This record gives sequence, structure tokens and C-alpha cells, in this order.
Amino acid sequence: MLQTSNPKNDSIQIFIKDRLYPRAEAKISVFDSSVQGGDAVWEGLRVYPEGIVCLNKHLTRLQESAKTLAFSDIPSKETIKKAIRETLEANGMTDETHIRLTLTRGEKITSGMDPRLNQSGSCLIVLAEWKPLVYDNNSGIKVISTSQRRNAPQFLDSKIHHNNLLNNIIAKIQANVAGKDAGLMLDDRGFVAELNGSNLFMVKGGSVFTPYAHACLPGITRATVMELCQKNDIEIFEQDITLSQMYNADGVFATGTMGELTPVVEIDGRAIPKTDPHMAALITLFKDKVRSYCEPL
Repeated sequence: MLQTSNPKNDSIQIFIKDRLYPRAEAKISVFDSSVQGGDAVWEGLRVYPEGIVCLNKHLTRLQESAKTLAFSDIPSKETIKKAIRETLEANGMTDETHIRLTLTRGEKITSGMDPRLNQSGSCLIVLAEWKPLVYDNNSGIKVISTSQRRNAPQFLDSKIHHNNLLNNIIAKIQANVAGKDAGLMLDDRGFVAELNGSNLFMVKGGSVFTPYAHACLPGITRATVMELCQKNDIEIFEQDITLSQMYNADGVFATGTMGELTPVVEIDGRAIPKTDPHMAALITLFKDKVRSYCEPL
């Protein structure tokens, strides 16, 4: 486990509903929908001195996920930005910060599944922590394919960035048991979908490939990488990818807000090179350009 507790986070202020609370007092009701059924949506945001990476895209996805789940009370982007700004200012955070932004359906009048029991409006949570990137991007990570398949749209659409993460957590448990960093999840047809917490790309013959976003989350960092490829005349393809193709790639890397671009150096015991010049160039390009995607509050 690469993440550890940071003493600087012991005294952080956390925004809940409409105000800030010290960490020790930051609580939600046992009747909140996130507790009752994982009925909430969320975004992970990364803070740099220049601002928050792709903030508008993250807030759009949060609002669209809430709309799909028929939330009756969805705060505006300006309201959410104000809450984020207050939280960061209260904690003196301008860099090396990860924000877990959550919007729950809110508190219920009594326990139960029915959204009509939610009569107090939604609950916005802004949890900002001092946190480095989640992986060691120099050494890379080792992953294992798991028996837990990624949800397809007929079961639960991955385009909804929801809080019910058991599908991914089970895959992560399997990776933990195997002593690996992450679980590689296939879709219901047996093609590669993504890692339990990040998207996947592979490099072969100088071209870049990534799975269709049928079962995987169409991640915002994923979209940024695809955009950078297109702008820099790097061939990029979305297609069905098998495990065999991943095993034999010239390079494989994961993408995500918490990890940026991370080389995958082993899949199911097969070594994957991390020295491919095309992959190295793309990772360098992302590092050079990521702050240009930051949006000030």
C-alpha cells in the first residue's frame, strides 16, 4: 500500500452541506443516502499552483452523473466552486492536494431505498487532503488480471461516476491478496476494460491504443492523453484489446487524476518494458502540459 497517513491532515477543515467543520467533527447522518445505499456521485480533483486540472470537465461529469441518478437538487458549478475555494483557503492548500468531491442524494426521513424518502436536499462534501501522487511513477506498478468483471451498461453504466465502488473494490482485494498494486479488470466479453482505479493504454509499434469506454470509465485524464496524442501527431486508437495484446505491448501505462501517468511493468507475471521511447515521450509530454489544463477557481 503506497498511501500513508499524513500528520498535516489531522487538523484539516472539511466542507459538508453548507459549512466547514474540523476533521474530528466532520460527519454525516446515518440516514444519508451514501450510507444507506452508496447513493452518491463523486469526483477526484488534483490541485496545482495554477489551479485544478480540468475542473469544468469534472464538475460537468458530477452534475451529469447526478442527473442520470435523478437527484432532485443538483448544485450549480459556481456553488461547488465556492465550496472548494473556501475549503482550500481554510486549509492553506495550493499544491500537492487531492480533493474528494462528493454529492450525496442527502438525508432520508427514514431508512429505505426509495429516493422519495430524501426530502432535505443533496449533501455536498469537499474533502481536501495533502496527498502526493498515489503511485511511484518512476518504478511503475505490477498488476494482475482479476476474475471480477467490470460492469457493462446493461448492469450499471460506467458513465455514472457513482459511489457504489464494490465492483472495483473486489478487484482491488484480489490484487492485494496476490501482492500486486492493482487489479486489471476485463469487460463482460473478456476484453481489457481498465484497472480497478485507473484507465489503461498500451503502446505498440509507435502507436497508442486504449480500450473502448464501453465498460471502463471514460476518464478525464484518459481524454487528456488522447487529446495530447491528436495534437502531437501520435497515432491513437480506441479498440477492443485482449490480455495477450497487453502482455506483448512495447509499453503499458495507467492514467488517473491521483496517479497521472504510471508505467505498468508487469501483468500476470509477464514483464512489460518501461523503456519504450514513444511511451517515455508521451509521459514527458503529459508532465510538461498537465498544468496548462489547470483552471483557477
